Amino acid sequence: MRNMNAILTLAYREVIKFVRSPQQLFGTLIFSALFIPILGGSLQQNLGKAVGFNFLTFVFTGILMQSMFSTTMQGINSLLEDRESDFTQEIFVAPIARSAIIFGKIAGASVAGLLQGTVIVVVGAIAGVPLSATRLIALLPVMLLTCLLGGGFGVIVMSIFSNQRSASQIVQVLFAPMFFLAGIFTPIRNLALPLDIISHLTPLRYAVDLGRNIFYAGSPEYNVVTLQTPLVNLVVITAMMVVFLTAGTMLFVRNERNK
Repeated sequence: MRNMNAILTLAYREVIKFVRSPQQLFGTLIFSALFIPILGGSLQQNLGKAVGFNFLTFVFTGILMQSMFSTTMQGINSLLEDRESDFTQEIFVAPIARSAIIFGKIAGASVAGLLQGTVIVVVGAIAGVPLSATRLIALLPVMLLTCLLGGGFGVIVMSIFSNQRSASQIVQVLFAPMFFLAGIFTPIRNLALPLDIISHLTPLRYAVDLGRNIFYAGSPEYNVVTLQTPLVNLVVITAMMVVFLTAGTMLFVRNERNK
């Protein structure tokens, strides 16, 4: 009960910080407006007939999963902010499990990710993406799972660095190839061998593909837009998430104890 209260308190703190920074939602709105109707619409007009599927919908599903992953991952940045302000040291003297700190941060960042996902869904609906209540409800568990994956990835990255500036720079370096090799904007079925290997090591690839597994289920385009079966994607995501969370939490706690 004590650990659950700690998780809820830390999650609430993260949500309040997000709500008090409306520029993040505004940034998501601008980003979505630029890429979904403009990039997706442009690709659809020029390449849609040739590839056999609607690029607007393809880009929408990619950006939605990418937003869940990156928002939660970047939200874990606050671990380093708290470390620099010695906030985590104050938490560590409390009689709670060290993992509660991690899960509280991830829970709060996940809520922030879902709020941003709502903005993307609205932009997609306005742009003409064929959305339905059934599809959105089916996508919700995948969105939550993607948030947890992004949070786990963020924890293990942040646990390696001692300051926020270094971590932010490395995150940008790591995320740049991930952004293009996860199939967010364009199909990645045919890649050169080195790029294909990197793509298969990219966590976001499986989250994006699982989202499309669900969104396109039963549609004629399903085999064209998806890469793996839902089971393969789910197993890989779960394995990565467990490894990231376990290793990241252990490293973070060790760093705090050695501080």
